[in-house]
Amino acid sequence: MKKRVAILISGGGSNMVRLVEDMADPAHPARPVLVLANDPAAGGLEKARALGVATAVVDHRPFKGDRAAFEAAIQAELDRVEPDILCLAGFMRVLTGDFVRRWEGRMLNIHPSLLPKYRGLHTHARALEAGEREHGCTVHEVTAELDDGPILGQARVPVEPGDTPQTLAARVLAREHLLYPAVLRRFAVGDRRPVFL
Repeated sequence: MKKRVAILISGGGSNMVRLVEDMADPAHPARPVLVLANDPAAGGLEKARALGVATAVVDHRPFKGDRAAFEAAIQAELDRVEPDILCLAGFMRVLTGDFVRRWEGRMLNIHPSLLPKYRGLHTHARALEAGEREHGCTVHEVTAELDDGPILGQARVPVEPGDTPQTLAARVLAREHLLYPAVLRRFAVGDRRPVFL
């Protein structure tokens, strides 16, 4: 029985696309059942539909800081499709501890740094400012603490002379597109050994 995967996005959804494309492999242990965005204008929604995946929108703006109500609306959409695994793929809302605990052990996130370094935003600029020689991305299980939780995979890229946050971000994103699908394949069969690229 294939695991059912829901993917949460906020923007263009490039990591979501790679996950969905990888799950198209008949041998894959999981399949996508929903792509949910918190922004009705998220470009990833149309991409998901084009790939044949059901979509939903829970716009965060009408909730005006009532995170519990926002998350209840997300959970209601998830309840309709009963996913086994939740993948955050560029979902730019911080989830409360209550929501995270409900999905503990079943929710993954990809973060553009080599955690535990550079939790939060502006990771590429911060890595450059710190003079790092390498940078990368991490897939981890989501816990109540921001960008924390057991590491399930990391991919590294060298920092090159003349790099800007934009050039570094582009190279890291290419690695994200390899790492996240590789981790999900393992995770869906209960294998939590980290993947290193």
